[in-house]
Amino acid sequence: MVRPCGLLTHEKKPVPLKSISVNLSICEFVAGVSATLNYENEEKVPLEVVFVFPVDEDSAVYSFEAMVDGKKIVAELQDKSEARASYEDAISQGHQAFLLEEDDSSSDVFCCNLGNLPPGSKAALTLKYVQELPLEADGAVRSVLPAVLNPRYQLSGGPEDSCLAMKSPMVPKEDVPYTLSMDATITSQHGVERVQCNCPLRATEYLADKTSAQISLADGHKFDRDVELLIYYREVHAPSVAVEMGEPSTKPDCLMGDPSAMVSFYPNIPEAQSPTACGEFIFLMDRSGSMDCSMSNRDNSPPRIEAAKETLVWLLKSLPIGCYFNIYGFGSSYEAFFQKSVQYTQDTMEEALRKVKLMRADLGGTEILAPLQNIYSAASIPGHPLQLFVFTDGEVNDTFRVIREVQSNGLRHRCFSFGIGEGASTSLIKGIARVSGGAAEFITGGERMQSKALRALKRSLQPVAEDVSLSWNLPPGLAAKLLSPEPTVIFRAQRLIIYAQLTGKMPPAEATGEVCLKYTLQGKSFENKVMFSLQPKFDANFTIHRLAAKSFIQTKDVGFTDTPANDKKEVLKVSIECGVISSHTAFIAINKDLNKPVQGPVARRDIPRPFIPYCASIPMLAGGGPAKFSALRCGARSSKPKCFRGVSPAMPSPHFAINRTTLKTNHTVVEDDHLAQLISLQNADGSWCLSDGLAVVLGMSLEDILAALPVKGADPSGWATVLAVLWLHGNCKDMKCEWDLLERKAVAWIHTHAGSVVQELAKAAVDVLKSSVDPAVFAP
Repeated sequence: MVRPCGLLTHEKKPVPLKSISVNLSICEFVAGVSATLNYENEEKVPLEVVFVFPVDEDSAVYSFEAMVDGKKIVAELQDKSEARASYEDAISQGHQAFLLEEDDSSSDVFCCNLGNLPPGSKAALTLKYVQELPLEADGAVRSVLPAVLNPRYQLSGGPEDSCLAMKSPMVPKEDVPYTLSMDATITSQHGVERVQCNCPLRATEYLADKTSAQISLADGHKFDRDVELLIYYREVHAPSVAVEMGEPSTKPDCLMGDPSAMVSFYPNIPEAQSPTACGEFIFLMDRSGSMDCSMSNRDNSPPRIEAAKETLVWLLKSLPIGCYFNIYGFGSSYEAFFQKSVQYTQDTMEEALRKVKLMRADLGGTEILAPLQNIYSAASIPGHPLQLFVFTDGEVNDTFRVIREVQSNGLRHRCFSFGIGEGASTSLIKGIARVSGGAAEFITGGERMQSKALRALKRSLQPVAEDVSLSWNLPPGLAAKLLSPEPTVIFRAQRLIIYAQLTGKMPPAEATGEVCLKYTLQGKSFENKVMFSLQPKFDANFTIHRLAAKSFIQTKDVGFTDTPANDKKEVLKVSIECGVISSHTAFIAINKDLNKPVQGPVARRDIPRPFIPYCASIPMLAGGGPAKFSALRCGARSSKPKCFRGVSPAMPSPHFAINRTTLKTNHTVVEDDHLAQLISLQNADGSWCLSDGLAVVLGMSLEDILAALPVKGADPSGWATVLAVLWLHGNCKDMKCEWDLLERKAVAWIHTHAGSVVQELAKAAVDVLKSSVDPAVFAP
């Protein structure tokens, strides 16, 4: 078979989509995006073109328009069922029609249909959306332009008419027959320090006062990764309130008619020196076939499953004594390490480590619903609130079903979710964290899974701000109505954004208002106040109104088929009034002004999507793309029972290759990654034993270490633990976020078991290791 190349589909036809051009405007924490899809029909027959593509689930898509042979056609947002019927009717009558819809089952996937594109005709379809941008741990604002849409696994009983159920052709990234360009403008009143991008840029320009920056994506983007910007402002933690003018011509009870406010707080919650030791920690790890893929397309990038296994080791070593834990692996079936959560001890930790070592990406597809239901069916452990950590590449189709399951159990636990690799479902990862009061992280490119996972574990062990409330001090006759759900808890280092509608009579221009965030932390009450101008600013795109509408829709919309009738009514009302798409609405435009209706049969052309061959085991078509999705190992069914309950020994697969995450629990060091080796040697109580393995890490002989013991008769474990902690500070300071928790355990153990000689041991360890680390690191 001749391999398709250039602008050709699998049917050897020219691909109608020629290019995607994106204009990105970022102001502080909000992004405005305008993306244009440029089509041309080079065939001799009229076409219907279908393009399935990713959009971040937080995006409020509010505009869709077409420019066809110089004529502009603006789409209208309608009930989705009506829009679909209108589209089909128009196509059947030979009219040109355009349909843009959110997937029925996942809010981060969109489908664009262009019907009856005549031969030789050109069309430019533009969609616009606004998005609230997340804040990273280092203070960077993160903006992602999704360019990768992985195949999604079809859940049993899932909808058959999902956009993702379409058999869109897939081609290797180097053969993607359309181009991507992006120009971005970034502004901040506080100043833009720097901008980083994971893709090559053509140019980066700053204004003289650095309040603005302009960047452009270099030509030749390969669609092998999402385009990610990390923006560092000079100030990101200042509280603020922005008030936006409404649209006076709308109905009185419409959200768009009144001014809207966007409130941003960053509470200064101090770090507790003695984190809690209670809790039930359950780690739910994706073991579907797609976890055999590499973390990224970089050279020597580890498979996702191996990075996940090493992360589990880090997490197990960092748990506090006295807590409870369990580990689940899931795919088409699921397996639990223990029949029920067990208390964290040396024996249970070692048993878990042995099973982690045997984990493989061998459980078929990605069915996360069954293990979640099994976890939630277990009785709560008194005094140990459930903390759930979910790691997945997010290749699930019906994400709304999963989110509903988490939401129905949201009051009894928090969920910390991690999207692994390029193209992870933002709908799934963000959705399950949002409805449970947890937090979401995405791990892409060269990022280490350990850093983000340990940061989340540390956050889960810290006390949270509770009894959260928001009060307003506004002039008489003016009131604030919350549009986003009021938060119940706030984590340390968490930014809080709330939307409100200001109703009533607006005061004179010089008037001000005040909003106060109140919360309690460890029995103490705190307040954060911010004053703001009540003079609303005009924005032609109504950015804040649309973000507020999106926030409201997210609380009610649980999919096209399963949203309760009353909630669906509210979603439809807000969606259509505000022009923000939902799973129940779609944009439709019909061009009836053609000189004559399109004649003859219409040929369908599905736009190919890039396939990223991080997994060598995926069968490829002779034409260069992967085999049909149903045959992919990420969609293959496991022969194991669907609802396996209990413990199943994970047997090594014949092709398994030992790598640095294969950690020995018998304290035999076999790898050259000294940090991983050192962590593998730590005991559950935080101590280290004096062993040959530790000597290898320290670069000394066991005899020399024993000879240097400064206090005769002292416990060798105390000496070993002091040396290990000092080595961490001296050799891995830049990775402290990964070993901070286990180091705290070690220091606490030292003071309990060697408190009288801590200083003597510390000073001797500094001399033995020839270290410059201050012995004060051992202060209680």
